[in-house]
Amino acid sequence: MTQQEWQAEQFEVHRSHMREVARRMLGSSAEAEDAVQEAWLRLSRSDTAQVQNMRGWLTTVVSRICLDMLRARQARREERLDAWLPQPVVTLVDGADPEAEALLADSVGAALLVVLEALSPTERLAFVLHDMFGVPFEEIAPIVDRSVPATRQLASRARRRVRGVAEPRDRQLAAERRVVEAFLEASRNGDFEALVSVLDPDVVFRGEAGVSGPLVPAEVRGADNVARLVLARGTPMAPYGRSAVVDGRPGAVVVLGDRVAALVAFGIVGGRVLEMHLLVDPERLATLRV
Repeated sequence: MTQQEWQAEQFEVHRSHMREVARRMLGSSAEAEDAVQEAWLRLSRSDTAQVQNMRGWLTTVVSRICLDMLRARQARREERLDAWLPQPVVTLVDGADPEAEALLADSVGAALLVVLEALSPTERLAFVLHDMFGVPFEEIAPIVDRSVPATRQLASRARRRVRGVAEPRDRQLAAERRVVEAFLEASRNGDFEALVSVLDPDVVFRGEAGVSGPLVPAEVRGADNVARLVLARGTPMAPYGRSAVVDGRPGAVVVLGDRVAALVAFGIVGGRVLEMHLLVDPERLATLRV
């Protein structure tokens, strides 16, 4: 077996591990795939004849790639949940749907992803590698260019931020559903105060309408501003809104007749909506059935 063949074989053996590391770091399946592909390019250009732990070597490589991507994202001031999947996956939640419960329980919690987005790139990397994948601090320190004690401090700071969303998943699911239902009820009733009460003061709304969808802002920040937007644009459709799992996140779907008119995915932290992503692009929604 040539070195190139051995590298290809080892890469495939560890591909799923690298993808999961990258997904936890980046919060995006699409970006995780990009990071894994870049790791392959770096592997193919490297002499790995003396590498004894290929899993560790590849973890280091993909981690450095993710760190660069996180720093670039921070430089662009990009704060978002994962992009919509090419065909969003939607499951209605009626309180007795085991499939919906499984989808949520198996997903990376949206609350955790939102908190991770608030960490610095080095804090996020140290926490993900050590606390989620058990990588020793001695191996993480060279990646973030810090001493081992400083790297421990990075993970410790991140851990304190994350601890607030590390409750048992069944309790988190119930809490998320209550927030979504409270959001929908306030929207249906046109109740501004009730709506503001379920929104984080720093909530961020993002809208995606495509080329032929209704006019919606690309971004709105702040609880009062988002509440006004929801009541002005969303109240007429609110009676048709139902709680759902949207791409593995707590959300809602609006069905008018036999078509899906809107999808909303929420990032919920501390019992309030911190991020809200609305999809009203008719082309994206045309083939969707719930």
